[in-house]
Amino acid sequence: MEIREPKAPSPDHPITIEATGERFVVRVNGRVVADSTATLTVREAAYPPVQYFPIADVEQAVLRRTPTSTYCPYKGDASYYTIAGQDGDIEDAIWTYAEPYPAVEAIAGYLAFYPDRVEIGSVVEPE
Repeated sequence: MEIREPKAPSPDHPITIEATGERFVVRVNGRVVADSTATLTVREAAYPPVQYFPIADVEQAVLRRTPTSTYCPYKGDASYYTIAGQDGDIEDAIWTYAEPYPAVEAIAGYLAFYPDRVEIGSVVEPE
């Protein structure tokens, strides 16, 4: 078995995780599949910020675990979900780190969506 050495965030590869403080919604063909006021914003190096949703705020009935997995030396092993829909499935549209490395342990129990496969947006609450 391959031994992997986790890399720690650094000035050359910064990673920050913050409570977003806004309501975010994910839609697929107009259907809401996630709605949360408890998302985390992960900023990693030069990548665009990513919203991570608590798994409890995602509609479980549409999730199908896939055999896909990837590895990030900063976050650990990612697993993937397909979103099942009436208009067809969106393969590997969601990723999660079930047991992330200690430097990013705050994202355990959260899911992230590929923004090119779903519609993700903040919702302005009426005052």
